[in-house]
Amino acid sequence: MKKKQKKKKSPVPLRLNLLFFLVFVMFSALILRLGVVQIVYGEDYKKEVERTENVTVSTAVPRGKIYDRYHRIVVDNTPLRTITYTRMSGSTSEERLKVAQQLAQLIDMPTDKITERDKKDFWMLLNEDRAKKKITAKDRQELKDKKIDDAEVYKRQLARITDAELQELTPAQLEVLAIKRQMDSGYTNTPQIIKNKDVTPQEYAVISENLDKLPGVDTTTDWDRNYAYDNLFRTVLGNVSSADEGLPVDRLNYYLVRDYNRNDRVGKSYIEQEYEDMLHGTKAEVKNVTDQKGNILDTIYVSKGSRGKDLILTMDMELQKRVEQIIEEELKAAKATGETMLDRAFVVMMNPKNGEILSMAGKQLVNKDGKQEVQDFALGTMTSSYAMGSAVKGATVLTGLQTGAIKPDTTLVDEPIKIKGTPVKKSWKNMGRIGIQTALQQSSNVFMFKTAMNIAGVQYVPGGTLDIKQKAFDTMRLYFSQFGLGVPTGIDLPNESSGFKGTADQPGLLLDLAIGQYDTYTPLQLAQYVSTIANGGYRIKPQIMKEIREPSTTTGEIGKVVESTEPVVLNRIDMDDSYLKVVQEGFRMVMQTPSGTGASLFMKAPYAAYKAAGKTGTAETFYDGPIDSLRTTPVYNLTLIGYAPDENPEVAFSVVVPWMKNDSNAVNKKIGSRILDAYFQLKKEEVAMEVSPSLYGETGTGAEAENQ
Repeated sequence: MKKKQKKKKSPVPLRLNLLFFLVFVMFSALILRLGVVQIVYGEDYKKEVERTENVTVSTAVPRGKIYDRYHRIVVDNTPLRTITYTRMSGSTSEERLKVAQQLAQLIDMPTDKITERDKKDFWMLLNEDRAKKKITAKDRQELKDKKIDDAEVYKRQLARITDAELQELTPAQLEVLAIKRQMDSGYTNTPQIIKNKDVTPQEYAVISENLDKLPGVDTTTDWDRNYAYDNLFRTVLGNVSSADEGLPVDRLNYYLVRDYNRNDRVGKSYIEQEYEDMLHGTKAEVKNVTDQKGNILDTIYVSKGSRGKDLILTMDMELQKRVEQIIEEELKAAKATGETMLDRAFVVMMNPKNGEILSMAGKQLVNKDGKQEVQDFALGTMTSSYAMGSAVKGATVLTGLQTGAIKPDTTLVDEPIKIKGTPVKKSWKNMGRIGIQTALQQSSNVFMFKTAMNIAGVQYVPGGTLDIKQKAFDTMRLYFSQFGLGVPTGIDLPNESSGFKGTADQPGLLLDLAIGQYDTYTPLQLAQYVSTIANGGYRIKPQIMKEIREPSTTTGEIGKVVESTEPVVLNRIDMDDSYLKVVQEGFRMVMQTPSGTGASLFMKAPYAAYKAAGKTGTAETFYDGPIDSLRTTPVYNLTLIGYAPDENPEVAFSVVVPWMKNDSNAVNKKIGSRILDAYFQLKKEEVAMEVSPSLYGETGTGAEAENQ
């Protein structure tokens, strides 16, 4: 009989139990881990989940600096300790009030910008129950009946707040209001300046130490523009908007599409505005990490940015300083002789070979609180225009030569012109038969009258009439415009005036146009016109910007050149070179021969050494200045144009002194001779200091080549 085999025990239950045990251990560990996460780190993870990121832009990047042609600082930046607040999305008025109350405990805040409306809004915020009582039952019924809206209800509430109730606001509360006012005026995710003037080191330090308790508040560095030469050339340098002003309303969209913030500071006039793209700098990008309520948890700098590029002007500020002083002295001296209507004078000096503006000066006398003051009016050189008188006779002669109305050897009789129905027109003296150069030398009106008649194709008959058509006016203005008279000069600044063109076409007005007593021109146009004659016929664009440079990180040095200007020839005048030489010789005779109208000063030492050429001018016109009671009073505009040296000009200039009662006053020639002396004296000083012997180094042009 077979033995019964012993039954083996199955290993499955043992393995199953082991598996159950492992599962139990794993679940226990998971539960423990979840407990730790939820109980120990739950709040941290909750905050992490609620974190959001917002990219914002810092407004504390300084603008580029402005230098003159010799790298003397003209406009710089003064650093300012600054306290800012960034209003995040979701921020409530109550939360901002709490932060403002905390800040008010740490800083002194000026309250001068608070308005009555600000006080009323703040009073209602502080006195909610009393504010509700300002709403009547009638108001509620009209609101219910939809006769008025919530805005009208609020308006009525404000109107019912009394002066006595506003007086309840304490000085401490007004400081809180001033701070909250700044907070409320900011844009979401954009830093808003709370205070950047007179922030003490103590205030700056205590705010910095308590930033964790002041959500949205930060300490940084802002800047303010510093003008090294005070009011010198200020109107042309322009202005920069404040943080409160932000972007100009009239150019808001222009800046917004270029990634500006609404409260960014930008150039709002002239040089600061014209070169805004270069001067404004590259913004510093920061990433604000916030919670769901909008509270800033952390700020991470993505890019520190850099200040704007530096602008090098063509100006010589030392020359500008001397020119402005000369204008001021001569203006006051002329005013003291009883010139009641005189209140301004202008000078433009430029390099005729490349168009670089060396000095652009204007001064105006104004009465403030019963006292006479002198203020900068350099803008007037390009924004105001005047009848320039005989200074334009060079253009008249050249127009006559080019149209064939006269020839280089033409002689005409200077005699009184008698036209039927009009007063006699004549020169300051009867000169008899004269040629072109004598006509310029002694400033003959009659020679110009007869030239204009020839241009119009009419024959002068004493006592007869003139049949002059509009075409003659158009012809003269066309040739005048080739020199820059009556058209924009093209200067790299905004708001340039083109002057005034008369609309009437009476025959006598063409004769007035020929001697500069009809159309009006700016002092800058006059300088461009004489430069065109000086350089051999090239109308050069006047330029105020010489170079753009990278901002330097080393004190006392300037950065690398990014961009430099080249001379721009706007047009070459459509005239024979020999015609220009005739006029140039006439201009030389004005200044360098005894019979010349400019000889009284320019033939004397030291001015004779400069060998100047030019043309004086006196326009008989009417006062059209700011004194209404004197409007239409007969006056004289005294002008002067010139260049030096006559054979190889390196500087051209115009002088304009409008609204004189006395035409014998030589204020125009006094200013002209003195500014020329200042130019050449500065040149000697630069050479003596072993600075480049060519004070105003030219960039070669066709104009320069023809003069050599």
